Amino acid sequence: MDPTFLEQLRRKVEAGETLSHPELDALRSAARDTPGPTLRLAVAHALVNAGAEREALPLLESLRRDFPQDVQVRLGLARALLGLERMGDGEAVLREALALNPGDPEALKVLAVLALRRGEHGRARAYVVEALERDPFDEEARLLKAELEAADVPPPPSPRARALRPEFTAALLAALHRAGVACRRQAGALLVKLASGEVGRVDVASLYADYRDGEGDLAAYVEALVAQLQGLSGSAGDARALEARLRPVLRPADFEAQAVGALHRPGPAGLEVFYVLEDAELLRYLPRAALGPAGLSAEAVDAVAWRNLEAHPAPVRPVVVDEGQVVLAESFSGLWAVAGGDGYDAARLLTAEQRERLVLHAGEVPLCVHLGRREFALVCRESDVPARESLARLGSAPDGISGLFRLGAGGLERL
Repeated sequence: MDPTFLEQLRRKVEAGETLSHPELDALRSAARDTPGPTLRLAVAHALVNAGAEREALPLLESLRRDFPQDVQVRLGLARALLGLERMGDGEAVLREALALNPGDPEALKVLAVLALRRGEHGRARAYVVEALERDPFDEEARLLKAELEAADVPPPPSPRARALRPEFTAALLAALHRAGVACRRQAGALLVKLASGEVGRVDVASLYADYRDGEGDLAAYVEALVAQLQGLSGSAGDARALEARLRPVLRPADFEAQAVGALHRPGPAGLEVFYVLEDAELLRYLPRAALGPAGLSAEAVDAVAWRNLEAHPAPVRPVVVDEGQVVLAESFSGLWAVAGGDGYDAARLLTAEQRERLVLHAGEVPLCVHLGRREFALVCRESDVPARESLARLGSAPDGISGLFRLGAGGLERL
């Protein structure tokens, strides 16, 4: 390729411009034929410029594996994560960049913006001061400093009175009854009959946590929630819309008593495979009664759900267990988290793409698996005795799956 043309493409990417399809293809071709991270990283930035952060993310993850000491790779990965609104993951990668290059001004400025958005003016000011110490003429840092100086920081808000969980549950039940929505308690959940005739399972603990951390008062929150529940009908009659939202999850053998009427089948290692409809707010198990109106069979639901999950693998992160808490590690630790954070990570261990990602980190060896937390799955090499003991001591959450498992060529088995 003409070096002048290639340099023009790089400058367009650096300026945040969107490349045409032929230009992007040319940049990809040059990246395949050129060693080092520079052109591959330019391809990733070009994808982010075009709003294709999800496509850029696997490329950036592979760059981090291939070039673990490259600060620019970390900054590119953070940019893609922040573009996907994964603020916590993006901030963690920015801190990795600072660990590699203390005082890196680009990482400091982005961290300052994130802190400013959260209202953490003191932390934002510290990041800006450090960036200006490195380069007193950095225009972006100076603008951030001016914005902080002009900000009218309000006094800390007075503590808000929040209802206790029994009061919250009682208010929710009363609002459902007033709206004519049939419901009943089941352990820590509510079974709600929707207008379509299907039954949704509502996790009261999750809803209460959302209310407790929010700003609205109790009455307004439960009325809005009831309105949302009433609007969650209709998907059972639209097979295409339903299929797009299907995901499989692994649950303990006795979970059927907590999700009465939900479609499920036997899974590996004595577990059960249930099916949920992806929803940002509510955990909804697919009722067996929804299959007829949607024109779907149980076999078709199973195939579609696993295909959907296969297309959305999760990142694999090194972690450590510190005083019973799982935290990200800055380097190799022998423990990894499959950390999609959406509740599907246990099932992801059974997908081909996720297994390939694990092989890149742990090698083609049997793994010891801990499924005690729904927000991630933990793995280590079966041969790593200290790591296995660490997982055994960790225990499980009430909604997790207890015990340890073996993941190998034969699939998932109990240890």
